[in-house]
Amino acid sequence: MRRQLLIGASAFLATGAGWAQGEWPAGKVVTWVVPYPPGGSTDVLGRALTKQVAATIGANMIVENKAGASGTIGGGYVVKAAPDGYTVLGTSIGPQTIAPHLLTAMPYDPLKNLAPVITVGTIPHILVVGANQPFKSVADLVAAAKASPGKLAFASGGIGTILQMQGELLGMQTGTKFTHVPYKGDTPSIADTIGEQVNFMFAPAAASLPHIRSGKLKALAVTSAQRLPGLPDTPTMAESGIKDFVVEQWQAVYVPVGTPDAIINKLNAALNSALKSPEVAALGERLGINLVGGTPQQLDARQNADSAKWSRVIREANIKAR
Repeated sequence: MRRQLLIGASAFLATGAGWAQGEWPAGKVVTWVVPYPPGGSTDVLGRALTKQVAATIGANMIVENKAGASGTIGGGYVVKAAPDGYTVLGTSIGPQTIAPHLLTAMPYDPLKNLAPVITVGTIPHILVVGANQPFKSVADLVAAAKASPGKLAFASGGIGTILQMQGELLGMQTGTKFTHVPYKGDTPSIADTIGEQVNFMFAPAAASLPHIRSGKLKALAVTSAQRLPGLPDTPTMAESGIKDFVVEQWQAVYVPVGTPDAIINKLNAALNSALKSPEVAALGERLGINLVGGTPQQLDARQNADSAKWSRVIREANIKAR
């Protein structure tokens, strides 16, 4: 399924703003590729960003959804595009740092074939259990797993998702064995955690907070470096005794490698400005995304660190794509 959104031209003409004649984007169309179906947070936030960026740089921008293969179809499309700034990828942590170590026929190397532009935002996760589960802390959960190896099961939105990676990482760092139960998406995995068909899961904050507040789920810990404002009494994983367990799903923007630095820097500046707009800030809050921004170098450091981490987890946990 593909949807396109044509935006920005009228705003540009109205303001008279834009880059000098002949410079990128020179009035040409810029395509923003989303490697997921329409309607998800990466798609929704990407469309809001393109509206702001289009007005800033003075270009028509279209959003194209090229979903499939864990987000790598869209990434592969951008990799093959000319490195001229007219094809941009708005993607997430999965295709960039997990899929390369899980898929045997990955057609490109995200670290070598895509140039980082900016980190859009991060999504914290919460370690949750059903309301009637006996666990009151991460320590309780780990102790139960050690007493009965493999008996406790955790849910995720699917094999190779960041939700699975966190469950595997918890097992590795505590020397315990959990059983992974993959679902087709976050919604059914949360439903079965509430229904206690599984014992726990790492769930996105925005999706799980309503169930925590209603009493259907219990929050044991958050995976962010700091406690969440919405859960001030819930400890971080570090405060729960699990060191080096800061995990946040992130969204970011890339262009084909070889794109001139001048274009990358202009796009980075426009996106940093867009992330500060009231409209995007309100949308980020509604989606449960902490907007970040920053430099291409900061995104490069983030993706390299996460790629190394999830490569180790996939290898040591012997995770296989099905």
